[in-house]
Amino acid sequence: MAATEAGAPARPATGPTQISVSRGLAEWLLRNRTSFAFTSYQTGQLFLAGVLANGTISFNQQNFTRAMGICYQPGRLYLGALHQVWRLENMLKAGQLANQQFDMALVPRNAQTTGDVDVHEIGTDTAGRVLFVNTKYSCIATLDLNHSFRPVWKPPFISKLAPEDRCHLNGMAIHDGRPRYVTAVSRSDIVNGWRERRHEGGVLVDVETNRIVTDQLSMPHSPRVHGNAVLALDSGRGQIIRIDPETGAKTDIAFCPGFLRGMALHNGHALVTVSKPRNGTFTGLALDGEMRARDAEPWCGVLVVDLASGSIVEWIKLEGFITELFDVAVLPGVRCPMSIGPETLEIRSTITFDEAIRPLE
Repeated sequence: MAATEAGAPARPATGPTQISVSRGLAEWLLRNRTSFAFTSYQTGQLFLAGVLANGTISFNQQNFTRAMGICYQPGRLYLGALHQVWRLENMLKAGQLANQQFDMALVPRNAQTTGDVDVHEIGTDTAGRVLFVNTKYSCIATLDLNHSFRPVWKPPFISKLAPEDRCHLNGMAIHDGRPRYVTAVSRSDIVNGWRERRHEGGVLVDVETNRIVTDQLSMPHSPRVHGNAVLALDSGRGQIIRIDPETGAKTDIAFCPGFLRGMALHNGHALVTVSKPRNGTFTGLALDGEMRARDAEPWCGVLVVDLASGSIVEWIKLEGFITELFDVAVLPGVRCPMSIGPETLEIRSTITFDEAIRPLE
């Protein structure tokens, strides 16, 4: 699906949803040699955005129930969904194109069943093992062949692993092949206790030392190591922030018009997803007052932010049925990706194999 430039008539994305893009987005993607993926858990969709041969933006979308965290490794995409973690592989050889347009074609090759543990952000360690934020059980976990998951770390303030979403652990920064920092909405140690702490008390935790770097955040998400600092989303205030990991001091980088969740870094820029506030969970925050002060309406979309200036330089805007997005990941070196959905007719007839015969040893 092709998107439209700002001011031009938009085509529907899913049902009544309209997608528009900034005038310079295609040029930005080509200049930075990347494409990107983003998810909507609200509608259960994976979107892949790239640039077609004619220079227009392409959107490929496939259904994955409650699509949440995504992690890209060269030629491979991991996606957390309702009760499974999916592994999608690029079926194309070097130089091949699918449908004469797409230089990457991601096909679901494996789905590890976890049960509904509310998988949020996902990543891989040095050994290639999948790590994910298990929000329902308040821990970082990895996949297990026999069980739903294997816990590998829990915050120091969580007394036991229970399906109670106590602190709303949600974000994870992987650095040098291991989990380094996490974000949680609060230090609550009772069932759903974080819901009473949405306005303040959000934490960034150092996984290696169990030290709380700061507890002065509002519904934080998506920590990312960036040089000697940690970038994160102070979602309750609508700010991308920089945190000093030694002192916990935070500095605002950019205000974004919506509820922030999901961030990917590329060439001095942050790609972030913004959502329209959901009644109850995301209302009554400082973000509401900031939007009123700016005489603005919240967006649903993806923003490209220059980290040096704090300016929003490019954007995608969704209007209509889709109002909430979750994660975003860049696909460096890929111009125009596509995927095949697990419940499509196309996946039944899409068969590839290695022609070399290798006898069993």
